[in-house]
Amino acid sequence: MTIRSAVVLAAGEGARLRPLTKHRPKPMLPAATKPILEHVFDALVDAGITEITVVVGYGRTHVQSYFGSTYRDASLEYVVQDKQLGSGHALLAAESEVSEPQLVLNGDQLVAQRIVEDVLAAYDDGDDAIATLGLVRDAAVDNYGGVILEDDGSVREIVERPRDDRTYQLNAGVYAFDPELFEYLRGPEPQLNEYSLVDGIANAIDATETVRGVTSEGIWIDATYPWDLLEVTETLFESVDGVESEISADARVHDSATIVEPVVISADCVVGPGAVVGPNVALGKNATVGANAVVETSVVDADTRVGSGATLVDCVTGRNVRIGTGSTVVGGPGDVRVGDRVHEAERLGALLADRVRDGGGVTYAPGTIVGSDAVINAGTTVRGTIETGTEVQ
Repeated sequence: MTIRSAVVLAAGEGARLRPLTKHRPKPMLPAATKPILEHVFDALVDAGITEITVVVGYGRTHVQSYFGSTYRDASLEYVVQDKQLGSGHALLAAESEVSEPQLVLNGDQLVAQRIVEDVLAAYDDGDDAIATLGLVRDAAVDNYGGVILEDDGSVREIVERPRDDRTYQLNAGVYAFDPELFEYLRGPEPQLNEYSLVDGIANAIDATETVRGVTSEGIWIDATYPWDLLEVTETLFESVDGVESEISADARVHDSATIVEPVVISADCVVGPGAVVGPNVALGKNATVGANAVVETSVVDADTRVGSGATLVDCVTGRNVRIGTGSTVVGGPGDVRVGDRVHEAERLGALLADRVRDGGGVTYAPGTIVGSDAVINAGTTVRGTIETGTEVQ
């Protein structure tokens, strides 16, 4: 049968993206200027899906208030995963909504419409398969999960974190499955008190069920860390199935400003005289770039103000940030501390989370992370990690 319904797993926080995810879940972070989850919905609707069940949890009100009950004529139903206990547990939360074959996608990764369509077509062609997985060729299998196929396209092995030298294809997080798969999600006992969707599929393979894989092409991107949002935006600009350079008809760009494409300049944005915006810049709704300011290779979220004469390079901001007159984000590379780990030479000028304020003339050293609601006084040089709510003299 032709699948017309999907379950989207969008309950996780995205802890490694903190402090951006302190006030909203990872699926609602901007990829260019649209939430990651909106890109996922677009891929589904464009592939013919008409009914979507969204599993929400952390920050669920952000998802539900933004999308409501429909998206581009597809119906949206929400189920809640009260505790985030893995992707399999999230899918089990939606079991009551599933009575026929479904598509399942991760709601926090960008995936091309073509990958979705290839999975749907392969599932329709494989009547004996309990599930069909979308695969892409990617070197990052050790971070996301790898699959080894038999010559006939059936899955020999699926591994959540492969650590050997065998050649794997990357599990793209797009699945078509029969409801019988739910039984394999429940046992044997899950590891670390989590129900992994990958472990459930492995259980089905161990029980001699047929699981097929289909290798596809097109965008597949995951933003694991804040600086990845820069690469996400650039990839979307570069890809034929990504986003086009666009200046909203409702934006105001001064005649003397310079726009270096590709850019997305959203509705109600203001770009002042002598400002330079681009390339590879996404300005969210109602963002302002002041006179003679320069913004390059940056993601500037909604309601943010970049002061006159400021310079932003390799910068990611949250919402409602105030960058003062003459402040400078130098640009990467820089060493970035996330938790107990230092990531060396990452391309991040600075991350300024929601409602950061600086008084102007501030210099941000490469790799700086500033938590939400922090205040940076005028003329300061900052580096490293500035915690949420801190005032820097």
